[in-house]
Amino acid sequence: MAEQPLAGKKVAILAADMFERVELEEPRRALEKAGAKAEIVSIHDGEIQGFDHFEPKNKVKVDKTVAEVSVDDYDALFIPGGVGNPDQLRGDENAVNFVREFVESKKPLAVICHGPWVLIEAGAARGRTLTSWPTLQTDIRNAGGNWVDQEVIVDEGIVTSRMPDDIPAFNKKMIEEFSEGRHEARKKAADATL
Repeated sequence: MAEQPLAGKKVAILAADMFERVELEEPRRALEKAGAKAEIVSIHDGEIQGFDHFEPKNKVKVDKTVAEVSVDDYDALFIPGGVGNPDQLRGDENAVNFVREFVESKKPLAVICHGPWVLIEAGAARGRTLTSWPTLQTDIRNAGGNWVDQEVIVDEGIVTSRMPDDIPAFNKKMIEEFSEGRHEARKKAADATL
């Protein structure tokens, strides 16, 4: 069982068009290798377009729309980066509510690169130490969070990382936190308007 610490766990990968390809594909492979069933959840059905920075690359099939799923369907949530991906997600009420409910459920989350924009929109940055792509540091601070420049940060079961170079450390911490399950001491998501 040690080789597959996530056996029997189901993980939602919340993503939209313009996700950073490597930030979805490599963590997804790591989750599946660890035994998890990973499903792509998006704001629309069909396929979503991946990018390598500004170049369109692979498309990924959507398993379910965020309007069709519930936090109760999953043990953990992973949000990849890319500039356009989290920007679309934070503009979708169902996606934001899904993330907020995940935070309040105390289930683990892993978010990389520009992904913390969705945490901010869900009111989940306030009072937490997070990292991200460096251009989000002002956004995180303005939302009441503490931004730090480290390859991976864990705050009450919420794992964040900065960029593709951090993926090995990110994957290791994500699998560790996802295998631990709920973090009962986690603070609730703050009102996003505060």
